[in-house]
Amino acid sequence: MSALQLRLRRVQLALTRPYAVSGGSWDSADLVFVELRDAGGARGWGQASPAEEVTGENAAASETALRGLPSAFSADAQVDGALEALASTPAARAALDMALCDLRARRAGLSVVEQLGRVAPAQPTSITIGLKGLAETLDEAREYVSRGFRALKVKTGAEVELDIERLAKLRETFGDALTLRADANCGYDERAFRRFAACVEPLDIELLEQPTPRGSEACWRAADESVQQRIVADESVHDLSELERWIAGGAPFGSVNIKLMKCGGVRPALGLARACERAGLGVMWGCMDESVLGISAALHAAFSSRATRYLDLDGSLDLAEDPFTGGFALAGGVLDVLPAPGLGAQSRSEFFP
Repeated sequence: MSALQLRLRRVQLALTRPYAVSGGSWDSADLVFVELRDAGGARGWGQASPAEEVTGENAAASETALRGLPSAFSADAQVDGALEALASTPAARAALDMALCDLRARRAGLSVVEQLGRVAPAQPTSITIGLKGLAETLDEAREYVSRGFRALKVKTGAEVELDIERLAKLRETFGDALTLRADANCGYDERAFRRFAACVEPLDIELLEQPTPRGSEACWRAADESVQQRIVADESVHDLSELERWIAGGAPFGSVNIKLMKCGGVRPALGLARACERAGLGVMWGCMDESVLGISAALHAAFSSRATRYLDLDGSLDLAEDPFTGGFALAGGVLDVLPAPGLGAQSRSEFFP
């Protein structure tokens, strides 16, 4: 293959509305974008959207790691080799892996999911409501329902009684027209988890994501099996070796949240998904605040896995302005990839001229 040039661009993007979780609050997203361009003019793009609270990596670390790479590679294989140097910065690794997947598919005139082999259909995504009061929660839910969404993920983990009240009011207001998911972001201690777990079935909470901190999962084992099956491990599973240890010991959860930014890219994510499939675990495909480019990459991976059960890919909807266009189709809350080469996302000309 021809020589490849690597370019970087870091940018801070405002969010449409600030949001809070049990671990903090944000009003902007700090992202690092990469471009790989070959001598024939073909281009592939990737994006790093790190979550310091999850992996210890921030955007400055992503940028530093990527700038430590050569600005040119003699062949694709050299890029594959460079990915190993980014093991400690998974979001940076994801950006480079994403760009190479995009470039290779564009050269072939295929979408990434066509190259990987599509096995899953278009699916609905949940959309997230942050930590907020009861009235604000209901107002935001009404807005999302008016836009066609039928699955809400509600951030919890601060005050368990308020969390239950918010979800109970949502169920009362919308009945079974809405699928409700909860994400505590490690916010509960064991006592709060037990209290919340008692309401999961009565309120028909489809999923309970990472209820307690990484390292405290023993209390999940004490929960009823029906609750365990609704638990989605997020911060508790970073990579394949960690997932395999959980599987070997009998995982006390029914699904794993796979995020490209957490595990290092499309190809590592599919390795996790294959392990989930073998173990009979479901996969929720999640995201950070990301461009349509990053969401598209997660979708292409999701539709290439038989373990895919849930999508939680709403991160680009939070951005007030996006440096990329295209990426995916969204209709009635249902996501699908575009019939376009690569990841289906295109850089705005002023961003990567």
